Amino acid sequence: MLHCPDPRTDGNPRPLAGIAFDCDGVMFDSRQVNVVYYNLIKKRLGLPPMDKGQEDYVHAHAVRESLAHIVPRERWDEIEEARAAIDYREVLPAMRPEPGLYELLWWLRDRGVRLAVYTNRTTTMEAVLEYFDLWHYFDLVITARTVRAKPHPEGMHRIMRAWGCGPRDMAYLGDSGLDAEAARAAGVPLWSFRNESLPAAMHVTDFWSLRSRLMAEERRGA
Repeated sequence: MLHCPDPRTDGNPRPLAGIAFDCDGVMFDSRQVNVVYYNLIKKRLGLPPMDKGQEDYVHAHAVRESLAHIVPRERWDEIEEARAAIDYREVLPAMRPEPGLYELLWWLRDRGVRLAVYTNRTTTMEAVLEYFDLWHYFDLVITARTVRAKPHPEGMHRIMRAWGCGPRDMAYLGDSGLDAEAARAAGVPLWSFRNESLPAAMHVTDFWSLRSRLMAEERRGA
């Protein structure tokens, strides 16, 4: 049985019930696709492209918050029409799955570890999973369309209820301050992906090294 690499303070390792994955910046290098998508909306509204600060913001936040941030308030009533004119599937080829993602997901599923997506995306997550043939790996897909956006921990609690597990029996693989806040609020260990600045139970540099570490934990617990 696979155990959590970060045991409880009493020193007893706990079985790893499941792992929830953030999408952007974790499963995918999707910064460029976000830039393309939001700049298309701004272009349709006759607005200039995003600056660096706006690009950073939309990479981490839900779509409604992002659009409210990059579009002047007096133009908000035009946003939905501009969004409706864009076929998100046209920008999906700009997304890049992180190396080792499929191999890690397959390995975890083979060991009975449940998997979820927990993201601040809203209407585009389904298209992403379909385009990259990822649906069959995940038990749950939680988006900001069905729960309050991170950093609110509602999505994390929904995952735990579905899996029938406690917060220390799972992990959340995220890369942003919003991810860290949601995990902390729910009491779930954060595995920080390529962000050493976040307080985390584990810092992950890539999926290959994460799989190697989990394999070592499996051998240790055998």
